[in-house]
Amino acid sequence: MSTADPREPQRAVLERAVAQLAPVLPVLTELGELFAARGHELAIVGGPVRDAFLGRRSPDLDFTTSASPEETLAILRPWADAHWDVGREFGTIGARRGEHTVEVTTYRADAYDGRTRKPVVAFGDNLEDDLVRRDFTVNAMALRLPSMAFVDPYSGLADLGKRRLRTPSSPQVSFGDDPLRMLRACRFAAQLGFTVAPEVAAALQDMAASIEIVSAERVKDELTKLLMAPQPRAGLRLLVDSGLAAYVLPELPALRLEVDEHHRHKDVYEHSLTVLDQAIALEGPPDGPPESVPGPDLVLRLAALLHDIGKPGTRRFEPGGGVSFHHHEVVGAKLAARRLKALRFDKDTVKAVARLVELHLRFHGYGEGQWTDSAVRRYITDAGPLLPRLHRLTRSDSTTRNARKAARLARTYDELEARIAVLQEQEELAKVRPELNGNEIAEVLGIRPGPVLGRAYAHLLEVRLDRGQIGREAAEQALRDWWAQQPESGPQS
Repeated sequence: MSTADPREPQRAVLERAVAQLAPVLPVLTELGELFAARGHELAIVGGPVRDAFLGRRSPDLDFTTSASPEETLAILRPWADAHWDVGREFGTIGARRGEHTVEVTTYRADAYDGRTRKPVVAFGDNLEDDLVRRDFTVNAMALRLPSMAFVDPYSGLADLGKRRLRTPSSPQVSFGDDPLRMLRACRFAAQLGFTVAPEVAAALQDMAASIEIVSAERVKDELTKLLMAPQPRAGLRLLVDSGLAAYVLPELPALRLEVDEHHRHKDVYEHSLTVLDQAIALEGPPDGPPESVPGPDLVLRLAALLHDIGKPGTRRFEPGGGVSFHHHEVVGAKLAARRLKALRFDKDTVKAVARLVELHLRFHGYGEGQWTDSAVRRYITDAGPLLPRLHRLTRSDSTTRNARKAARLARTYDELEARIAVLQEQEELAKVRPELNGNEIAEVLGIRPGPVLGRAYAHLLEVRLDRGQIGREAAEQALRDWWAQQPESGPQS
């Protein structure tokens, strides 16, 4: 990703940015001419302009205009293949033509009440006043259309060159207007590698508590974008250092004070960030097969970040100076599920992340490879479709600086994966079932469908996992042996 060099002549920088917009230039020009013909101003603004200077292709085409929503709709209706006005209350009209989707918003001059994120909508009358209400200066740049005249009243290009986040107005006013912008600062730190200006950092710390007026869904969306960035660590650090994490993800800063018994050279917070980095490095290419865990993978990243959040609540100081965290994986799974539910993550994501947190220590019982085939089968079936992610999470959880120990752990897990591959090929463990189905179990025991049949089925599944495929006759005998010990089977002779 290129960044504008503050020493380079602005004309050259602008020419390069316009060249980056070449694929959409016909659309920009056409729309600019349509609005101008009706006597209205139109400018492309925000992310698309910023990304053009960064040498990135933006998926969005965001415009601002002097036209009212009604006037905008009248211009776009004959031009577009489809249009919508769900954002009309806030001045936004959307349209699609061919492969291009555009959103055009009337100049805004909003006011906020400080208690919610909903603005009192007021339309403005000039581009500069519209830009001052943007979140950061790097997003407060515009190109007037169709002339492509560059508008940068708040020195966003200079900040872009310095990879710095500042606000067009004072950060207190900006964050007071919309506290979600504080989370966006963390997200941009992750996505773009930017740092925040000192006054922005101070405002983040002073105003962190105001993030509580933002809905959980919006917080979740920003955290997701942060975690899906190529290098989320910088954004997570800002989230914690600013105090925002104490309100949106308190389990993360709680890790800073905990000493990890396996990695005494770093605390659990640093360990967790390193595990996240290593898990990202193990993701497959975006177009790879499912077993490669194509990146970016939200479930894996959440599990890597949260895998040790059970440690603060389970820390015990042992005689002799040791520290233990017994069952922190079980506690951590419950905490992860609770937090993700509170943030309104979907049920499948919550369940998958919690399961990975619960299983992340299972490998450490493998020792030097003394697991039986039955234990390996259980590892496979307990992980289910999460097994490729569990492989990567487990490998990432090794952050020791001891090269010999790291090599031994990697070699041992290589051996476990090889055993898993052999068993999967032999037994199709992803589809493992008892050797008798429900109807056959009912026939052997002479019982009807119900809870007892469910218990019998579960027992035969345990037999299958413990002993592998033993054949129908042996499975029936194992079922009868179990049945003889059950109270429902009647008096024993």
